[in-house]
Amino acid sequence: MKKIRWSDFSLVSKIMIEVGVLAVLLFSINMLFYARINNSMQEMDDVYASNAQITELGQVFDDVQDSMYQYLKVKNSQALMDYYQNEAKYRQELEELNEQNIDDSVKLLEKKIRKMSEAYLSCTAGTVAAKRGRNVEKYKQEYDKSLELYSYIQSSMDELNKQLFKENSQTYAALRAVMRYLEISNMVIMLLVVVCGMFLLITATREMFLPLTNMAETAQLVGQGNFNVKMPPTDSRDELGEVTRAFNTMVENLSLYIARTKAGMEKEQQMIERELLMETHLKEAQLKYLQSQINPHFLFNSLNAGVQLAMMEDAEKTSIFVEKMADFFRYNVKKGEEDATLEEELEAVDNYIYILNVRFAGDIHFSKKVECDVGNVRVPSMILQPVVENAVNHGIRNIDWEGHINLSVERWDDHIEISVLDNGLGMTREQIERVLSKKVHSSSGEGDSTGIGMNNVISRLELYYECDGLMEIYSEGEGMGTEVVINIPLERSEKNVQNPAC
Repeated sequence: MKKIRWSDFSLVSKIMIEVGVLAVLLFSINMLFYARINNSMQEMDDVYASNAQITELGQVFDDVQDSMYQYLKVKNSQALMDYYQNEAKYRQELEELNEQNIDDSVKLLEKKIRKMSEAYLSCTAGTVAAKRGRNVEKYKQEYDKSLELYSYIQSSMDELNKQLFKENSQTYAALRAVMRYLEISNMVIMLLVVVCGMFLLITATREMFLPLTNMAETAQLVGQGNFNVKMPPTDSRDELGEVTRAFNTMVENLSLYIARTKAGMEKEQQMIERELLMETHLKEAQLKYLQSQINPHFLFNSLNAGVQLAMMEDAEKTSIFVEKMADFFRYNVKKGEEDATLEEELEAVDNYIYILNVRFAGDIHFSKKVECDVGNVRVPSMILQPVVENAVNHGIRNIDWEGHINLSVERWDDHIEISVLDNGLGMTREQIERVLSKKVHSSSGEGDSTGIGMNNVISRLELYYECDGLMEIYSEGEGMGTEVVINIPLERSEKNVQNPAC
């Protein structure tokens, strides 16, 4: 039987044996401390978790209050979304609090905070709902209640923090004594590990130093981009010989990979540029297609009204009517333009209302209030007239009371708000959601329609400003009227505003 010598083992085997012996020694020593360390760490985690939980709860609670106040201040969709997100997160955090009757001061205080928080969230929800519904009296009442509950809850959280700190301080003092003992023990063990490890490292790597140094120098050259260098060839069968041959093969393959990657990146860049160009052309085509929709039946019916007016009245009124008609349809059929000024949009609405009042003997009661200079604000063309048309056809056309349509333009810090409000039939929540999700399809063949529906307006707003949620619709229900609000971002339009004086 051949005698196995230490020198017959491979480098890996030697290292594994030496490390294995050391590992067994370390394992045996550390097992003596494992149980106590585990218990101590669990207690430390409990201390941290109790404080972290109430801290996180307080932070989320402040976020709810801040986001509600921000919405009440600016009343935009982003602030409203932040409030709903923070409210949901706070409700989730409340689920971690105790809700049982337990003879413990901390648990009872948690239950109190949970109950008051539920009442507080109810008040904040009522405040936001009243603000959205423009119910000023209810909004103030709910807001005052929420502030009062906010103060009570903050006080309760502070008291809970004090109690937790008192309990955790006692626990932490005991843990420090244990951890001090473990610290000293670990220092001794680490010293032994360092001494034994250095001895084993020097013994196991003595034969590796020279070839590894050569490999490091060669690898540095390769890292600098020189792929023509190689390690000196060797016929050794040990790990170092295998590593040397593998390293040389890697350098050859790396050189080929770099060349292929460079060629692939050039092709990918060309494809990206081509895709961007196609995307730009597609967006332009979408804008031009959506702008080109107009119902010839509306033109026919309106011109018929002009003929009848000429027969019944003198030529002056007919001239005004035809001029308004010409201005309106000249604006509709403009070619090669994807946008217009807001002033032009308002003028198109005026022409449209004039045409309808001629056709329907002045039944359309329309008012306009513009609170800022909008002459040079750029917007997609034909976005206001379709909204006003929708208010006429689907709002006040078939009501038993006198219908009114009010259009207002107001400038805010970062956007211009355009509101079209009618006192007509109103809309249900389901109808509003269908319109905003572009699931309502208008027919271009309707005799009293230009054929540019709400879907078209929403789509062109999204394409033009490259963002969603620019249109909002509010209604208290059937018979309660409808308000359509369009928010024009100034981050793009401001480039074309010369004198935005409001």
